[in-house]
Amino acid sequence: MMTCDTARHDLDCRSAPSTEIVVYWRPACLSCSSLLRQLDGRRVPHRRVDIWQDPNAAARVRSAANGNETVPTVGVGPVMLVNPDIHTVLAAASEHVPHAVPDGYEPPQPGRFGRWLLSKLSGTPST
Repeated sequence: MMTCDTARHDLDCRSAPSTEIVVYWRPACLSCSSLLRQLDGRRVPHRRVDIWQDPNAAARVRSAANGNETVPTVGVGPVMLVNPDIHTVLAAASEHVPHAVPDGYEPPQPGRFGRWLLSKLSGTPST
């Protein structure tokens, strides 16, 4: 079984199952700061990797973001999410790394417009 060295992010590590949330970020990125604050605020365990300090991490982000270094990019188990919001991260975590989801977390429910739109898309009456 292949394991990933936590100090490095070799591209070969994509084939190994991961049991953590890894946030690929860079300094001065406001979207990164916002997501990291939200993860900290909800006490979601995660590891941070600065892509300007780790060329292998930058390559991993480029492979997930069509050649771009778009951050934040978040690895959740085997899934890479490009510029996700906190709820997308937690939804992926609930499937791939459930131990990282805070107890009692409930995803947001759609509002009136969201319910209407879902009813039109699914062909069922809205509630």
